[in-house]
Amino acid sequence: MLVLDGVDKTYPNGVNALQSFSARVNLGEIVAVIGGSGCGKSTLLRAIAGLDRATAGTIVLDGETITAPHPKIGIIFQEPRLLPWLSVADNVGFGLERLPRSDRHTRVAAALARVGLADKAKAWPRELSGGQAQRVAIARALVPQPEVILLDEPFSALDAFTRTDLQDHLLDLWADTRPTLILVTHDVEEAVALADRVLVMRPRPGRLFEEIAVDLPRPRHRTSAAFEDVKHAVLHSLDRSLQRTGRRADDLLVEGAGI
Repeated sequence: MLVLDGVDKTYPNGVNALQSFSARVNLGEIVAVIGGSGCGKSTLLRAIAGLDRATAGTIVLDGETITAPHPKIGIIFQEPRLLPWLSVADNVGFGLERLPRSDRHTRVAAALARVGLADKAKAWPRELSGGQAQRVAIARALVPQPEVILLDEPFSALDAFTRTDLQDHLLDLWADTRPTLILVTHDVEEAVALADRVLVMRPRPGRLFEEIAVDLPRPRHRTSAAFEDVKHAVLHSLDRSLQRTGRRADDLLVEGAGI
């Protein structure tokens, strides 16, 4: 279990990015984090990853306090961040240096096959499409078999068709070993399509505003009335979380990158 207890983050310039954020995430659960600009979504993810240390509060995974990057926690960014001087296979296997060469090769080959890129093992990152590069990033995050995978708007730079395809593909991969997924997104439909719970955050300083359960069976039908009902509930919560600024959630979501 991942437990966040009263997490604060204040930067040296005085910006209070997070305030008293508390949540519990169960093993194998998919949680989406959504909210307005300045609500601290990415700061929260970096704190869980151990990339930024919280100013106050604790982040505990399986009884161990997280204060630095941890092998049980993987992360996928908005950009694939592949190393251009390494082949696709070597990018996927970058974090497996501790394994014998044969074991590393077997794991990398299996991961690339699972994301449909077995034929790209010897290719260079520059030869991949945006969707293929993000598949490689997903394979790289999955191959060490982490307990928790953090996703920081991983599909936002892709076209709508590729984004939907990768969302569905991510769920297929998740079903294999069921790691805990924590997804930061500005896309309400993506949050409802993927998550078991949606955490809505209030901005400036970032703090938890509301939890919304997504009690829908998988696979989820995005045009169904039940799906639309949950989307409406999330949008309504976003509206209320942004009342201080006088901006509607649907207007803010149209801006996309502003969240």
